[in-house]
Amino acid sequence: MRLAKHLAHAGVASRRAAEALIAQGRVTVDGERVLDPARDVRGEEAIAVDGRSVGTAEGRRVVYAVHKPAGVVSTARDTHGRRTVVDLVPAGGERLYPVGRLDADTTGLILLTNDGDLANRLTHPRYEVPKTYVATVTGGRIAPSSLRRLRDGVELDDGRTSPAGVRQLGPGELELTLREGRKRQVRRMCAAVGHPVSALRRVAFGPLRLGDLPEGGHRRLSAAEVERLRKAPAEPREPPRAPRA
Repeated sequence: MRLAKHLAHAGVASRRAAEALIAQGRVTVDGERVLDPARDVRGEEAIAVDGRSVGTAEGRRVVYAVHKPAGVVSTARDTHGRRTVVDLVPAGGERLYPVGRLDADTTGLILLTNDGDLANRLTHPRYEVPKTYVATVTGGRIAPSSLRRLRDGVELDDGRTSPAGVRQLGPGELELTLREGRKRQVRRMCAAVGHPVSALRRVAFGPLRLGDLPEGGHRRLSAAEVERLRKAPAEPREPPRAPRA
Protein backbone atom coordinates (compact mmCIF):
# COMPACT_ATOMS: atom_id res chain seq x y z
CA MET A 1 0.00 0.00 0.00
CA ARG A 2 1.23 3.53 -0.70
CA LEU A 3 2.38 5.47 2.34
CA ALA A 4 -0.13 8.29 1.86
CA LYS A 5 -2.98 5.80 1.58
CA HIS A 6 -1.76 3.99 4.70
CA LEU A 7 -1.82 7.25 6.67
CA ALA A 8 -5.32 8.01 5.40
CA HIS A 9 -6.53 4.52 6.35
CA ALA A 10 -5.00 4.96 9.79
CA GLY A 11 -7.10 8.09 10.28
CA VAL A 12 -4.14 10.48 10.41
CA ALA A 13 -5.45 12.75 7.66
CA SER A 14 -7.14 12.72 4.27
CA ARG A 15 -5.11 11.32 1.38
CA ARG A 16 -4.22 14.80 0.12
CA ALA A 17 -3.30 16.06 3.59
CA ALA A 18 -1.19 12.93 4.17
CA GLU A 19 0.71 13.64 0.96
CA ALA A 20 1.41 17.15 2.27
CA LEU A 21 2.68 15.79 5.59
CA ILE A 22 5.07 13.50 3.74
CA ALA A 23 6.28 16.29 1.44
CA GLN A 24 7.00 18.43 4.51
CA GLY A 25 9.33 15.73 5.85
CA ARG A 26 7.18 15.01 8.89
CA VAL A 27 6.81 11.26 8.26
CA THR A 28 9.37 8.56 9.02
CA VAL A 29 9.40 4.86 8.15
CA ASP A 30 11.61 2.69 10.33
CA GLY A 31 13.33 5.86 11.54
CA GLU A 32 14.05 7.18 8.04
CA ARG A 33 12.42 10.39 6.79
CA VAL A 34 10.38 9.65 3.66
CA LEU A 35 9.39 12.32 1.11
CA ASP A 36 7.70 10.09 -1.46
CA PRO A 37 3.93 9.58 -0.80
CA ALA A 38 3.99 6.62 -3.21
CA ARG A 39 6.49 4.70 -1.06
CA ASP A 40 5.18 1.16 -0.61
CA VAL A 41 4.58 0.01 2.98
CA ARG A 42 3.10 -3.19 4.34
CA GLY A 43 1.86 -1.79 7.65
CA GLU A 44 4.46 -3.77 9.59
CA GLU A 45 6.98 -0.91 9.56
CA ALA A 46 7.47 1.60 12.38
CA ILE A 47 5.69 4.60 10.85
CA ALA A 48 5.56 7.92 12.68
CA VAL A 49 4.30 11.45 12.08
CA ASP A 50 6.15 14.19 13.96
CA GLY A 51 7.74 11.44 16.02
CA ARG A 52 4.42 9.92 17.11
CA SER A 53 3.74 6.32 16.14
CA VAL A 54 1.00 5.60 13.59
CA GLY A 55 -0.98 2.39 13.65
CA THR A 56 -1.21 -0.22 16.37
CA ALA A 57 0.46 -3.40 17.38
CA GLU A 58 -1.06 -6.55 15.89
CA GLY A 59 -2.74 -7.48 19.16
CA ARG A 60 -4.57 -4.14 19.28
CA ARG A 61 -5.92 -4.19 15.77
CA VAL A 62 -9.68 -4.35 15.92
CA VAL A 63 -12.57 -4.91 13.54
CA TYR A 64 -16.18 -4.03 14.31
CA ALA A 65 -19.34 -5.03 12.50
CA VAL A 66 -21.86 -2.18 12.45
CA HIS A 67 -25.51 -2.16 11.35
CA LYS A 68 -25.69 1.21 9.62
CA PRO A 69 -29.05 3.00 9.78
CA ALA A 70 -30.38 5.17 6.96
CA GLY A 71 -29.11 8.76 7.04
CA VAL A 72 -25.76 7.87 8.60
CA VAL A 73 -22.77 8.49 6.30
CA SER A 74 -19.96 6.01 5.75
CA THR A 75 -17.01 8.27 6.53
CA ALA A 76 -14.81 8.86 9.56
CA ARG A 77 -15.67 12.57 9.56
CA ASP A 78 -18.30 14.69 7.82
CA THR A 79 -17.83 18.36 6.95
CA HIS A 80 -21.61 18.90 7.05
CA GLY A 81 -21.97 17.69 10.61
CA ARG A 82 -23.92 14.57 9.75
CA ARG A 83 -23.70 11.48 11.94
CA THR A 84 -21.09 9.00 10.72
CA VAL A 85 -20.68 5.25 11.16
CA VAL A 86 -17.64 5.93 13.36
CA ASP A 87 -19.95 7.77 15.78
CA LEU A 88 -21.79 4.47 16.36
CA VAL A 89 -18.78 2.75 17.96
CA PRO A 90 -17.00 3.81 21.17
CA ALA A 91 -13.45 3.52 19.87
CA GLY A 92 -11.68 3.46 23.22
CA GLY A 93 -8.87 5.62 21.89
CA GLU A 94 -8.45 3.70 18.62
CA ARG A 95 -8.74 5.54 15.31
CA LEU A 96 -11.34 3.62 13.35
CA TYR A 97 -12.36 4.09 9.74
CA PRO A 98 -14.94 2.36 7.52
CA VAL A 99 -14.01 -0.43 5.12
CA GLY A 100 -15.60 0.76 1.87
CA ARG A 101 -18.85 2.68 1.83
CA LEU A 102 -22.61 2.41 1.83
CA ASP A 103 -24.83 5.18 0.46
CA ALA A 104 -26.43 7.36 3.14
CA ASP A 105 -29.85 5.88 2.34
CA THR A 106 -28.61 2.26 2.35
CA THR A 107 -28.66 0.29 5.59
CA GLY A 108 -26.91 -2.84 6.76
CA LEU A 109 -23.47 -4.29 7.39
CA ILE A 110 -20.36 -2.15 7.29
CA LEU A 111 -16.99 -2.85 8.89
CA LEU A 112 -14.87 -0.44 10.95
CA THR A 113 -11.22 -1.12 11.68
CA ASN A 114 -7.80 0.34 12.42
CA ASP A 115 -6.11 -2.36 10.31
CA GLY A 116 -5.13 -0.72 7.02
CA ASP A 117 -3.79 -3.91 5.46
CA LEU A 118 -7.02 -5.80 6.06
CA ALA A 119 -9.10 -2.89 4.78
CA ASN A 120 -7.05 -2.71 1.61
CA ARG A 121 -7.37 -6.44 0.93
CA LEU A 122 -11.13 -6.37 1.48
CA THR A 123 -11.72 -3.43 -0.85
CA HIS A 124 -9.13 -3.89 -3.61
CA PRO A 125 -10.97 -4.72 -6.87
CA ARG A 126 -8.59 -7.51 -7.85
CA TYR A 127 -9.73 -9.72 -4.96
CA GLU A 128 -13.45 -9.48 -5.78
CA VAL A 129 -14.64 -9.99 -2.21
CA PRO A 130 -18.39 -10.69 -2.49
CA LYS A 131 -20.97 -8.43 -0.87
CA THR A 132 -24.63 -9.43 -0.58
CA TYR A 133 -27.62 -7.09 -0.55
CA VAL A 134 -31.37 -7.44 -0.13
CA ALA A 135 -33.27 -4.97 -2.31
CA THR A 136 -36.94 -4.09 -2.14
CA VAL A 137 -37.92 -3.05 -5.66
CA THR A 138 -40.88 -1.49 -7.42
CA GLY A 139 -42.18 -2.04 -10.94
CA GLY A 140 -44.50 -4.98 -10.46
CA ARG A 141 -43.74 -8.62 -11.19
CA ILE A 142 -40.07 -9.40 -11.81
CA ALA A 143 -39.83 -11.33 -15.05
CA PRO A 144 -37.37 -14.22 -15.49
CA SER A 145 -35.75 -12.23 -18.30
CA SER A 146 -34.97 -9.39 -15.85
CA LEU A 147 -33.40 -11.84 -13.41
CA ARG A 148 -31.25 -13.26 -16.22
CA ARG A 149 -30.05 -9.78 -17.19
CA LEU A 150 -29.05 -9.04 -13.60
CA ARG A 151 -27.19 -12.36 -13.39
CA ASP A 152 -25.44 -12.07 -16.74
CA GLY A 153 -24.55 -8.38 -16.58
CA VAL A 154 -26.36 -5.11 -17.17
CA GLU A 155 -25.12 -2.36 -19.46
CA LEU A 156 -24.67 0.83 -17.42
CA ASP A 157 -23.24 4.22 -18.36
CA ASP A 158 -19.84 3.14 -16.99
CA GLY A 159 -19.82 -0.25 -18.71
CA ARG A 160 -21.34 -3.68 -18.39
CA THR A 161 -21.55 -5.13 -14.89
CA SER A 162 -19.89 -8.42 -14.01
CA PRO A 163 -22.04 -11.54 -13.51
CA ALA A 164 -23.88 -11.44 -10.19
CA GLY A 165 -25.64 -13.90 -7.95
CA VAL A 166 -29.34 -13.04 -7.97
CA ARG A 167 -32.35 -14.77 -6.45
CA GLN A 168 -35.90 -13.67 -5.82
CA LEU A 169 -36.85 -13.82 -2.14
CA GLY A 170 -40.45 -12.83 -2.63
CA PRO A 171 -42.66 -10.44 -4.61
CA GLY A 172 -40.64 -7.26 -5.02
CA GLU A 173 -37.61 -8.52 -3.06
CA LEU A 174 -34.27 -9.59 -4.48
CA GLU A 175 -31.00 -10.85 -3.04
CA LEU A 176 -27.95 -9.80 -5.07
CA THR A 177 -24.33 -10.81 -4.53
CA LEU A 178 -21.74 -8.64 -6.30
CA ARG A 179 -17.97 -8.96 -6.66
CA GLU A 180 -17.43 -5.38 -7.78
CA GLY A 181 -18.21 -2.09 -6.10
CA ARG A 182 -19.32 0.66 -8.44
CA LYS A 183 -21.13 3.71 -7.11
CA ARG A 184 -24.80 2.94 -6.33
CA GLN A 185 -24.42 -0.21 -8.41
CA VAL A 186 -27.35 -2.26 -7.07
CA ARG A 187 -29.72 0.66 -7.48
CA ARG A 188 -28.54 1.33 -11.04
CA MET A 189 -28.71 -2.33 -12.03
CA CYS A 190 -32.26 -2.75 -10.77
CA ALA A 191 -33.39 0.51 -12.38
CA ALA A 192 -31.87 -0.63 -15.68
CA VAL A 193 -34.16 -3.69 -15.76
CA GLY A 194 -37.25 -1.66 -14.84
CA HIS A 195 -37.34 -2.26 -11.08
CA PRO A 196 -36.13 0.79 -9.13
CA VAL A 197 -35.00 0.13 -5.56
CA SER A 198 -37.12 1.52 -2.75
CA ALA A 199 -35.03 0.07 0.11
CA LEU A 200 -31.58 -1.53 0.20
CA ARG A 201 -29.75 -3.39 2.94
CA ARG A 202 -26.35 -5.09 2.88
CA VAL A 203 -26.58 -8.43 4.66
CA ALA A 204 -23.11 -9.92 4.09
CA PHE A 205 -19.50 -8.87 3.49
CA GLY A 206 -17.38 -11.82 2.38
CA PRO A 207 -17.96 -14.63 4.90
CA LEU A 208 -19.43 -12.28 7.52
CA ARG A 209 -23.22 -11.89 7.77
CA LEU A 210 -25.25 -9.14 9.42
CA GLY A 211 -27.33 -11.68 11.35
CA ASP A 212 -29.47 -10.30 14.16
CA LEU A 213 -27.28 -7.27 14.92
CA PRO A 214 -29.82 -4.49 15.62
CA GLU A 215 -29.92 -1.33 13.53
CA GLY A 216 -27.45 1.16 14.95
CA GLY A 217 -25.72 -1.61 16.89
CA HIS A 218 -22.13 -2.81 16.73
CA ARG A 219 -20.01 -5.72 17.92
CA ARG A 220 -16.30 -6.45 17.89
CA LEU A 221 -15.40 -9.40 15.70
CA SER A 222 -13.70 -12.41 17.21
CA ALA A 223 -10.18 -13.43 16.19
CA ALA A 224 -11.68 -16.33 14.22
CA GLU A 225 -14.01 -14.01 12.31
CA VAL A 226 -11.16 -11.63 11.48
CA GLU A 227 -9.06 -14.55 10.26
CA ARG A 228 -11.88 -15.66 7.95
CA LEU A 229 -12.04 -12.13 6.55
CA ARG A 230 -8.28 -12.17 5.97
CA LYS A 231 -8.56 -15.43 4.06
CA ALA A 232 -11.59 -14.38 2.00
CA PRO A 233 -9.55 -12.37 -0.51
CA ALA A 234 -6.35 -14.38 -0.16
CA GLU A 235 -6.40 -15.58 -3.75
CA PRO A 236 -7.65 -13.27 -6.51
CA ARG A 237 -9.99 -14.88 -8.99
CA GLU A 238 -8.22 -16.20 -12.09
CA PRO A 239 -9.22 -14.40 -15.29
CA PRO A 240 -11.09 -16.57 -17.77
CA ARG A 241 -8.86 -18.36 -20.21
CA ALA A 242 -9.17 -17.62 -23.88
CA PRO A 243 -10.64 -20.52 -25.88
CA ARG A 244 -8.19 -22.54 -27.88
CA ALA A 245 -8.11 -21.93 -31.59
